[in-house]
Amino acid sequence: MLATGAPKFRRRKAARPGEIVEAALAVFAEKGFAAARLEEIAVRAGVSKGALYLYFETKEDLFRAVVEQAIAPNLEGVRAMMAAHPGPIADLLRLVPERIALLLETLPLGGVVKMVIGEAGNFPELARVWHDRLVAHALGALCDAVAAAQARGEVKPGDPRTFAVQLIAPLLVGVIWRETFVPVGAEPFDLPALARQHVETMLTGMLSDGARR
Repeated sequence: MLATGAPKFRRRKAARPGEIVEAALAVFAEKGFAAARLEEIAVRAGVSKGALYLYFETKEDLFRAVVEQAIAPNLEGVRAMMAAHPGPIADLLRLVPERIALLLETLPLGGVVKMVIGEAGNFPELARVWHDRLVAHALGALCDAVAAAQARGEVKPGDPRTFAVQLIAPLLVGVIWRETFVPVGAEPFDLPALARQHVETMLTGMLSDGARR
């Protein structure tokens, strides 16, 4: 007896763009942009190269899809959490960097971060897409949260954007360390632990006297 529901080949066809994006994320993280081959991405996704071209005309298009479909939704959840947080800034800042650190450990983002940094000179569109779709949104939301806390008297005077960068920067260093030095024998950092310790250090300098009471 035939199974009810959509035929298997239809379900497979509908799933193909997502499978291609997932394969591309893995290949970009492992090989970088210049060395990534569409043939390898197609093989990992279980499709022909011709089928891949039905969905993505260029490698740049595929990178945009990786950012838009595989990465941005995760950061959007963090951004929405920041926008909706009703409580003291200290509670939010203890949560956000650790949440980002967990994303960096559970998704193959470190290799892509390294790729963007290393290859942006030859492929500036990588940096443009990464900044405009990811960095600007996440940093902007954190900057807004800091500015709002300053207006409430919780955070000392200072440039909110600089505070935001200071909060996130150690995670970037930790990722670069992991992707560059750990493969040659360096001891890795525990990114969530790094985030927690750094936030406590930052809060000591950021919070007003009233917010620390």
